[in-house]
Amino acid sequence: MSRSFRLTRRAEASLTEIARWTIETFGLRQAELYEAELLNCCERILNGHAHSRSCAALVDDVEDLRFIRAGEHFLVFLDRSDEVIIVDILHSRSDLPRHVTSLLALKSENC
Repeated sequence: MSRSFRLTRRAEASLTEIARWTIETFGLRQAELYEAELLNCCERILNGHAHSRSCAALVDDVEDLRFIRAGEHFLVFLDRSDEVIIVDILHSRSDLPRHVTSLLALKSENC
């Protein structure tokens, strides 16, 4: 069985907002390139070719949540044996520890 990745509803909404903002600011072509960059990072995570960090470096009591920088964003994800779940996509200027704490409360609902 091959692994796959999926985005939670929260991550899909974030990706849509990123695309909307990028289209308004830089145009459709740049939005398409950036979305491809983010999705390529998801593929690298899936294939084990990405260097991610545990969210435990940011917040106590985090076991399996990880993050990686992709462009101007962080992908927060769960790396499971059967799939990679992209939990959210956060801007690099966001308060990552605060967002990770809020994601922990939602993790069981979305996964």
